[in-house]
Amino acid sequence: MNGALLLNLGSPDAPTPAAVRRYLREFLMDPRVLDLPWPLRWGLVHGVILPRRARASARAYRSIWTPEGPPLVVLSRRLQAALQARFPEPVELAMRYGRPSVAGALRRLGGRGVTRLHVIPLFPHYAMSSYETAVAHVHRAVRQLDRPPQLSVQPPFFAHPGYLAALTARARGFLEDEESHLLFSFHGVPERHLRKSDLTGGHCLSRPDCCEGEHPAHLTCYRHQCLQTARRFREQTGRPAARCSVAFQSRLGRDRWLRPYTDAELVRLARSGVRRLVVVCPSFVTDCLETLEEIGMRGRETFLAAGGEKFDLIPALNDDPRWLDALGGMIREAFAAAASLPPDENRR
Repeated sequence: MNGALLLNLGSPDAPTPAAVRRYLREFLMDPRVLDLPWPLRWGLVHGVILPRRARASARAYRSIWTPEGPPLVVLSRRLQAALQARFPEPVELAMRYGRPSVAGALRRLGGRGVTRLHVIPLFPHYAMSSYETAVAHVHRAVRQLDRPPQLSVQPPFFAHPGYLAALTARARGFLEDEESHLLFSFHGVPERHLRKSDLTGGHCLSRPDCCEGEHPAHLTCYRHQCLQTARRFREQTGRPAARCSVAFQSRLGRDRWLRPYTDAELVRLARSGVRRLVVVCPSFVTDCLETLEEIGMRGRETFLAAGGEKFDLIPALNDDPRWLDALGGMIREAFAAAASLPPDENRR
């Protein structure tokens, strides 16, 4: 029996300081997110970050909370339900942090007889703080099962034709004004994460053009993959490069993260004469705090206060039919590959 597991990041159970504190503790104590030695990580999280951020983050969550719950979980459930309607095989949803849990999803899949499981981390680009930690978490959870299923994992889909087709189609209605500027705002990561993920041990960030061309390090290079998504998006929409820019949002702490930073880029664009701005966030396939509040609310305010006149945020893919088509194709390809394996391979 085949099955599929959609894997997203997660949200607090409630927009309260206590719930947000629990969520941030689990998230920030992950060594793939805050990659410091455990004593330093514990001290920074519990002594500095949680006391300062829990209440502010709770206010931010309250500004986007829906009657059904946090947008990321609500929209992810809709996506899972829509995909399940297309397949007789089980399709489950889990979050890397919080609920619904990976362990619970695996139990439900096992209860329905799943022996071959295709995992789709809903992160288009490889990063140790998203894709890598989610996959590692699933592998740990599977090892705890008495009868673990055979696993396959969807590679990062930053250049997948279906993902790009859905993303560009989602954006077309916002790009009719040829005078507007398009900003690609990707989630940021610390530069040291790129170096740690570099399979070759010395390519990433070694020179200004390190992300160009082809190189083995690009298999796990977040920056290269983000730039590839932006480039292919421009090519497919015919958007001139001069009316586009790339930035990285959501940085935390004082360490050097990928630049330019989105908040600074919003000010720069407005002050350089851009009056009409369109923002797309390709690293988020589901609307969440980082798209709805950080960009849609605070980012809008920053741009308009700096002199901009019109600000549009392109919604995430969420449960768009074209995104469902793309994910459905990924699942079908995985099921077909599993069916073609020899019996001995399928039993592993």
